[in-house]
Amino acid sequence: MTLDWFVSVDDHLIEPADLWSSRVPAKYRDMAPHFVSDGDEEFWVYEDRQIVTSGLNAVVGKSKEEFSPEPIGYEDMRKGCYDAAARVQDMNDGRVLSSLLFPSFPRYCGQVFHEAKDKELALLCVQAWNDCILDEFAGSHPGRFIPMMIIPLWDPTAAAKEIERTAAKGGKSIAFSENPTKLGLPSIHTDFWEPVFQACNDTGYVISMHVGSSSNLIRTSDDMPTLAFMAYSAAANQAGTLLDWLFSGIFKRHSNLKIALSEGSIGWIPYFLERAEQVIDKQRYWAARMDINMNASHERGEETGEGRFDMDTDIRQLFKDHVFGTFIEDHAGIRLLDIIGEDNVMLECDYPHSDTTWPETLTMANKWLGHLPEEVQHKIAIGNAMRVYDFEPADPATIDLGAAR
Repeated sequence: MTLDWFVSVDDHLIEPADLWSSRVPAKYRDMAPHFVSDGDEEFWVYEDRQIVTSGLNAVVGKSKEEFSPEPIGYEDMRKGCYDAAARVQDMNDGRVLSSLLFPSFPRYCGQVFHEAKDKELALLCVQAWNDCILDEFAGSHPGRFIPMMIIPLWDPTAAAKEIERTAAKGGKSIAFSENPTKLGLPSIHTDFWEPVFQACNDTGYVISMHVGSSSNLIRTSDDMPTLAFMAYSAAANQAGTLLDWLFSGIFKRHSNLKIALSEGSIGWIPYFLERAEQVIDKQRYWAARMDINMNASHERGEETGEGRFDMDTDIRQLFKDHVFGTFIEDHAGIRLLDIIGEDNVMLECDYPHSDTTWPETLTMANKWLGHLPEEVQHKIAIGNAMRVYDFEPADPATIDLGAAR
């Protein structure tokens, strides 16, 4: 079997310059995020902040030798980074049947709006981003975009309402933080997030957590070499997220809930599932009675009452039912697929970031997956994304590959 198309469950949008100015009420347009050109510099202005776009976030169409973290403007990036029609044409060129888009200016789960002073305006900005995805991208190009939303992180009740509003318009997922405590918010182990989790459970929304969505990528030290940090941080961050959720009890309360570990890769997952089982086996008796606050100095931790986790939980079944990993290029993960599960992994191409495999993703994936049964190849490339996000991609037969650029 040769794969002809795939669904990418992790791509990114460089927001169009008029995304907010064209959507928020007129009285807010000068205060909403807007793009400014000042001589050779271009940047977003929002409240008292000036935010540039890193060149590493828009490398498509360039050679590796041209990659640079220096700020970049629209004239220097491929139009598909920010324009819906151009993005669809690039998707055709790379045989991306459907794409799920994470934000850029607001950061991976809308942190910029959480940090804003004017929360009334921030909520309008969240809604404007969502409406752009729903109308300009998903609505104008049916079957080509899996609509993922951002939420007002500071107000779970308002977030639940936004989930319900966007679900009625065809939304399928929310971007959420891999660790909200690093954003100054309560952890997932409190009841703070219950309105969000309940709304996602009820609507079928997938909670998509991109690596870095805690605004705190793990480092061994402040002067850890950048490339070492880039190689280390994704799996380190997402392993903590995986275990946090598996031991949280959230899936027991919300049996329909699904989470996606976006751009976290998958090769590390088997070890942590095995380690989780070992911990349960060795520590289950005291941990069933109490949950202690362990600390690095080995002083006695504070007892926090009865353990929250059911020690009879089948960790691997819990993972199979609720957790889904995504990968760009992961040879080790493919070799360990029998442990991870063929139903729990999805392909991505990370357009237009510097890790992207576009436009060669399909060629590469056929080499990685070619030894697998046809059914398994289809699951990883398309089928799992359709099932997990409850999404119907466009029919490839209806796509005009000869459309003018």
